[in-house]
This record gives sequence, C-alpha cells and structure tokens, in this order.
Amino acid sequence: MIHTMPRPRPPHLQRQVTRHGTPVWYVRIGKGPRIRIRAEFGTAEFDSEYQAALSAKPRPKKGAPATGTLAWLIARYRDSSDWAGLSLATRRQRENIFKQIIASAGDTPHSRITEGTISAGRDRRAQTPFQARHFLDTMRGLFAWAKEAGFVKVDPAASVKYPTLKSGGGFPIWTENDVAAYEARWPLGTRQRVWIAVLLYTGLRRGDAVRIGKQHVRDGVATIKTQKTNTEVHIPLLPPLREALNAGPTADLAFICGANGKPMTKESFGNAFADACRAAGVNKSAHGLRKIGATRAADNGATVAQLNAIFGWTGSKMASHYTANADRKKLAREAIGKLMVENEAATSIPSPSDKVRAPAKK
Repeated sequence: MIHTMPRPRPPHLQRQVTRHGTPVWYVRIGKGPRIRIRAEFGTAEFDSEYQAALSAKPRPKKGAPATGTLAWLIARYRDSSDWAGLSLATRRQRENIFKQIIASAGDTPHSRITEGTISAGRDRRAQTPFQARHFLDTMRGLFAWAKEAGFVKVDPAASVKYPTLKSGGGFPIWTENDVAAYEARWPLGTRQRVWIAVLLYTGLRRGDAVRIGKQHVRDGVATIKTQKTNTEVHIPLLPPLREALNAGPTADLAFICGANGKPMTKESFGNAFADACRAAGVNKSAHGLRKIGATRAADNGATVAQLNAIFGWTGSKMASHYTANADRKKLAREAIGKLMVENEAATSIPSPSDKVRAPAKK
C-alpha cells in the first residue's frame, strides 16, 4: 500500500479543536497574538485571510476579491498614487472598463494574464476602435503600476499594439457648411446657439464646456482647469461667443443650460446637442466640432504651442497633426505653380492630336 505524504502546513498556521470537536485555525508568528481565520480551510477566502494575517493587515471584508486574482490587483491599483494621479474623467472612463473586466474575468489569477489575453480583449472591441484603445490604455496603466509595485515580473500589456484606425475614422470633422446649417436652424436667442458658440469658440471638451460660466471670466478671459489633463487654459471670449452669451439663455453658473434653465451634465448635454444637430441636418458630434476649431486655428497660422494653450493639450502630437495639415495646404498653394513648364517654347509642344503633314507632291 502506497502512502501519500501530507502537504506541509503553511508557516505560522495552527490548528486546534474546540471542546465541541470543531477544528479552528489560527495564525501566530512567534509569541505574537493569535489571529483566527474564520473562512473554510482550503478555500480562496481562507487563503486571503491567511495572507492578511501574515502581513498584519485587517481581515478582508466579506465578499472582497481573493488574493492574487485580477479583481484583487485592480482593487490594489485603485488604492495607489498612480490611480489618484489620473484625472477624474480618465478614472471614470477606466472604471467602466474595469467593471467589464471584473464581471468577465475578475476571478482569474492575475499571473495568468498574458499578452495574448490582452490582445484578445482588444480584438473583442475591434468594432469600436476607440473603445479598444481605451481598454488597452487601461490595461497598460494597471500592469505598468503592478510591475513597478512588484506584483508582476512582466508587463503583459506593454507590447500589445493599438488598433489601427481606418482612414477617416473617429469622430467626423465638421465643415463650414455644417456650422452654417446649424446656425441657420438655431439663431441667436436659443440655448442651442449658445451651445455651439461655447464649443466652437472655446475649444473645450464636452465635459469642460458644461462647467464653464461667468465665474471663470476675468477681464474678458475665461480660465478653467480641464478635467482630462488637469491643464489650466486661458480663453479670451471672442466676439461671436460674447454675442451668443448676451443673447442667451444661460444658467447662473454655466453658460450651457437645458430647457429648465439649469446646468447640464456631460452626458445629458451630449444627447441634447446630438438632437439639435440632427434637427439642423448635421449628423455629427461635439467632438467633431472641436476638430474644426483646431483646423481653423492651424489654417490661420497657429503654432503647436498656441494650439496646446487653446485646447489644453500636452506634448506636440495632437497639435502637430493640425499644423502639419495646414502646412501642407500652404505649401501646396505656394508650389502648385511649379507644375507649369517655365520655358515658353516647351509649352508650344503639339498635342498628340496634331499631325505633321508632309509637303504635297508636285
């Protein structure tokens, strides 16, 4: 008969049997206090309590994710300074993605998350490329922190490529005809006209546009910190914006208001603005309107630094996209004449239809 060796008991784990014959488990390090483990032996909850007792941490709350799972790693990340350093808008965006991840794979040990796992998650969102990018940004943030904190040795998200956006993808940019159609449908004196004026002449994202109001304006300049990048921007109020604001209507502490005269949330404004666009025959979004503002500024000669100051961008990637397009237009206008042949003699070359006739025979 073959006897299997019992598994060794984890360090500092003690078992006692009560006078009623019930086994109970304790963790005791040296001559320190005994910390009772109440979960059933052999379960993930038992291991979680055991690990907490070893590190002298409070007993995990009932229903808390088991130690070592992806949900547990996400919970640790939420307590980190890296997470706290993200803007409120970014945290909200990533929190929505974490909810999806926890619902589908929260119980999976985080050590089993590989590059292939994350690539698959990206590919499942392929029909919405921006969601795929947000998913990858979220996983990169999580595992970059986890590696630095020592929870993982390899960052499985670092080498996963972003999805390729098709040409013309993303939010469609407004045209000047779109703006004209919207303004024709919504004249001065309507709240919808205030909406487009705020978006078009401040360059603010939707979430910041609903917050800006008269309290932010000093000496004709509005100053506000953007939610996404936490960058302070200074926006002189241009005449078309002042004209729309004077005509109203506006809320007390926000330029943008709803039918009830009160400020709107980012989400409710997005829906209402989309309705106003459709009523004007424009099937585009607030974000696309921000793009036409950047295009206008770049075409009028705004530099990368100036675009960053207007739109609250950091670095040069976004601004360079618009200045590069503007530069190409300018260079094309200046160089198009070079397609002409400068030598006048060369311009008299006969066309293929012209035939050289031989002298008539006498």
